[in-house]
Amino acid sequence: MSHRHANNEYDHEPIRGLPEELPAGEEILCQVEPEWWSMARRTFHTVQVGVYFALLIAAHQVYHYSQGGGVAEGLSSLGWQLALAAAGLGILCGLGVLYARTTVYTLTNRRVVLRFGVALPMMINLPLDRIDAADLRPFGDGTGDIALRLAKGEWISYWALWPHARPWHLSPVIPSLRSVPDAQRVAERLVAAVQARSDDVAVAPERSRDRITGGDRLTPAGAMA
Repeated sequence: MSHRHANNEYDHEPIRGLPEELPAGEEILCQVEPEWWSMARRTFHTVQVGVYFALLIAAHQVYHYSQGGGVAEGLSSLGWQLALAAAGLGILCGLGVLYARTTVYTLTNRRVVLRFGVALPMMINLPLDRIDAADLRPFGDGTGDIALRLAKGEWISYWALWPHARPWHLSPVIPSLRSVPDAQRVAERLVAAVQARSDDVAVAPERSRDRITGGDRLTPAGAMA
């Protein structure tokens, strides 16, 4: 698991990724941060944006030369177009780095804690027995998303949670651990933790609906002090 240094706004944390010391009987089972390059690719869509820029540049160059444009002018326009594309992709990659480095996902024997936020630090507590199902979406590079389906009656704001939510699932909102490294192992640890809280549990492939019984209420989203 990754162990990057926290940003200054998180230096006050008594335990990395948590707002306070753990109560008696609770222990950390796993902590992980998103991989920035995976988050840049899948949250900020750097590949699609790169292809878009490439098509625009190619189309402009074809048009330029088809109209009898000179080589010097073509190369000059190509230079600033490539610079603009690089700047745009650099900004998106920078956002991926910022969001990844300010995010920590913590699994304990009682809950999943999502700590995140670039401008406004946030922390979400998801008791294990309020998680009905978990969907693992693995990617070919070893990272993956783990979506956590909450019990009926639980509500959380999509925009307060973004990007740590399944994209465009507004009702119900589905919290998601995004771009998690070694996602299969993290999912297996989540399974074991929830199984320890309930005998009727399964973590399913994406889109399946295996049930997990629940008990405690979900702790609502809130800004850290």
